Amino acid sequence: MGDKNEQLSIADLMQRSGVGFGTSGARGLAKAMTDRVCYAYTTAFLQYLEKADLIHPGDEVVIGGDLRPSTPRIMAACARAVSDVGYLPINGGSIPTPAVANLGLRSGVASLMVTGSHIPDDRNGIKFNTPQGEILKADEQGIREQTVIFPKSLFDEHGAANDQFQLPAVDSSAHRGFVSRYLDFFEPACLQGARVLLYQHSSVASEVLTEVLQGLGAEVIPIGHSEAFVPVDTEAVRPEDVRLAAQWAQQENFDIIVSTDGDGDRPLIGSEQGEWLRGDVLGVLTAHFLHADAVITPVSSNSVLERSGWFERTLRTRIGSPFVIEGMQQLAAQGARNVVGYEANGGFLTAMDIERQGRLLPALPTRDAVIVALSVLMLARRQGRRVSELMADLPPRFTASDRLKEFPSVLSRERIQALAEGGSEAIEQVFATLALGPLATIDQTDGLRMTFASGEVVHLRPSGNAPELRCYNEADSEERARALNSACIELLQGWRESA
Repeated sequence: MGDKNEQLSIADLMQRSGVGFGTSGARGLAKAMTDRVCYAYTTAFLQYLEKADLIHPGDEVVIGGDLRPSTPRIMAACARAVSDVGYLPINGGSIPTPAVANLGLRSGVASLMVTGSHIPDDRNGIKFNTPQGEILKADEQGIREQTVIFPKSLFDEHGAANDQFQLPAVDSSAHRGFVSRYLDFFEPACLQGARVLLYQHSSVASEVLTEVLQGLGAEVIPIGHSEAFVPVDTEAVRPEDVRLAAQWAQQENFDIIVSTDGDGDRPLIGSEQGEWLRGDVLGVLTAHFLHADAVITPVSSNSVLERSGWFERTLRTRIGSPFVIEGMQQLAAQGARNVVGYEANGGFLTAMDIERQGRLLPALPTRDAVIVALSVLMLARRQGRRVSELMADLPPRFTASDRLKEFPSVLSRERIQALAEGGSEAIEQVFATLALGPLATIDQTDGLRMTFASGEVVHLRPSGNAPELRCYNEADSEERARALNSACIELLQGWRESA
């Protein structure tokens, strides 16, 4: 290697830059995701796929992005790497993450999405997809092991590109293909007469949702558009969004509120009463509508899945779509039919094609929000019920979750590990004021999930994407679940203050 070239180990770059793999792609502070870092990551991704004989020079690589201020710059850095390594960058524009993955799967090409999903806009990330779908943990390791070489002259001392690469014109193929996925599966005019309140905020999925809903006959009422990025987390709905939904229910007449997180892979669905529905309950309803036989979900999801009795097989995994995908592959290999998965955030995955009355919904083994919105609305219409009434079919199990922001991941892991090592006596002492009763079981599949004799659950877990400590609670009433969650968050606040 000459003095004009730079050689970078991706493993070393992760340590030095602070941009590493979380539960869903590479993420970090936007200022840490310099052009140089993003170029190196993308180059390593393509090298890994090429060595695995999954792609070949000259192939297309689809690139999409969300609406964060830093996204266009990062997309340009990624596209430059794609071009320099010998591939053809396809600019999908501002489109949902599953739309990018869908085109990659249908076309048999690699793809990547620049997004930080639900986290604040001072952070960003890159989600990578092989021609077969979302990268799994083994793929992450393969990318980590790469060493990349590129000219030093590409970047200045701060990692900014010396010559900004211009993205090619937007190609609408990903957008069109994603919209067609739903219009081709659902019957024409099946939503005729439905009134849908579309909470736009800064979701990159607003345009797709509008086209699909209107294409199926629904009346779409747009509301709440924001030019500034809004970090909507479907597992920890913001208090202001709770107030907005209640306000809209008083002011508007509608059947459902539909929205997503920033990159459009996690649904945010509200009833006609202005109440946001839990993502893990939405997953159960969607699986039921699609007549799923086998359902995979992480350990943090509501136990209503098993208690519903609707499905032949269920499987619990660690938190994160890669683990759900591996679980779907496992059950499919064992001969299970119509295998689907979902996460507590509501993102829904399909392992195989679903056919109904001669119409096909192609497999999409990555988080999708659109299928959830359509399935829940269609389920209500077919049963002649309001969306709020769908809960009546489910066992009375309720979940609540929240997070403590700016909670160092190292501190989270240390405190949770110490609690687990303390055993039943220590755990019961920590939560003595919450009237949970004796500890029944501990599950350390992902974090620490504690089930008490009362049947109530406390689940603690460090976020895989940000310095946050998450707490999930489950109880037999919504009021108790919320009260339990608030009390747990207050207890956990003491962990940070005493550190």
